[in-house]
Amino acid sequence: MDKRSHLQRVEKLQKTLKKEKIDALLVTQPENRRYLSGYTAGDHGIQETSGILLIPSSGKPHLLTDSRFTLQAEEEAQGYQVQNYPKGPIKLLKKLLPSLDVATLGFESNYTLHSTAARLSKMAEKTGITLKPVSEMIERMRIIKSEEELELLRESTRLNEQVFKMVFNSIEPGMSEREVALAIDLTMHELGAEKPSFDTIVAFGTNAAKPHAVPTDKVLETGQLVLIDMGLIYKGYCSDMTRTFIAGKPDSTFKNRVRIVRKAQLAGMKAIRSGASCKDVDQAARQVIKDAGYGKAFQHSLGHGVGIAVHEEPRLSPMSRKKLKTGMVVTVEPGIYLPEWGGIRLENMVIVKKNGYELLNKDTTFLDL
Repeated sequence: MDKRSHLQRVEKLQKTLKKEKIDALLVTQPENRRYLSGYTAGDHGIQETSGILLIPSSGKPHLLTDSRFTLQAEEEAQGYQVQNYPKGPIKLLKKLLPSLDVATLGFESNYTLHSTAARLSKMAEKTGITLKPVSEMIERMRIIKSEEELELLRESTRLNEQVFKMVFNSIEPGMSEREVALAIDLTMHELGAEKPSFDTIVAFGTNAAKPHAVPTDKVLETGQLVLIDMGLIYKGYCSDMTRTFIAGKPDSTFKNRVRIVRKAQLAGMKAIRSGASCKDVDQAARQVIKDAGYGKAFQHSLGHGVGIAVHEEPRLSPMSRKKLKTGMVVTVEPGIYLPEWGGIRLENMVIVKKNGYELLNKDTTFLDL
């Protein structure tokens, strides 16, 4: 993604800041930071940042960081004024904000630590600046993907499927969940991914009844159920896919249950179009599983948005009040989870279109039995 795309996003954000009468906004959420600047450095923890964006309502944006990241920031955040804070960001802001005539400073309330907000508040009192908590301002920009972003999501999904095919051919009884997960992660790197978009899930047998199972030393046996949930980051954009299969010949029980989950997935996708309620899409898939007698075994929402973060808005959930719009990207991932048996989840990604959807996943292996 080129420099112009990031600066166009900054300009769009600046229009919103003017409308909201905010003179500048501090951006600390890592995905929002990358979305606006192209700066890829990650945070080692919520208390340790690799940089903060200061976006004034007009003029050049700033990236505030320390000497460890200066060169990377200057290379990646083109169009930004990079400034170091050897004594921490608050002391730099105390000097910088008055020079930019900032009277009202916004901050991301959903991500800012209470301790950081307290320090900002003290600084604001001393400088006469008014603090204004901001929620979802940048996330609302991210929810509709540009054609450039959609192409990156298509490529991320294609690469994810390629990794799955390569690793699947090497899976055999005797391998552990950890070994398969490691093979997936290594193959992602070998094929050019930045990294997994989340911790890869590999679950055998009854472990697959845990929707977010953590790979263990459990060894695969012939005839055992295998659930793999995997995703990668390609040029900043995420993919997310789940496949469930049997190591060997599937029995009638598995075939029956996987067909129910697949039917639910197709029903959910059929309900997707611009203007559709996220709640109704979830219900379309959930009803199929309920009618089959497994309603209580579908324990989570149908899906979530995917973009520069692997979990973002909108949510295909019984509790959602949002409606889908053209250009949104969501997962469709119904499941059945039975502690004494295991679990099945099938997950694809789709782009919301005016009268339907575009399926990003091209490989239907293990979806139709």
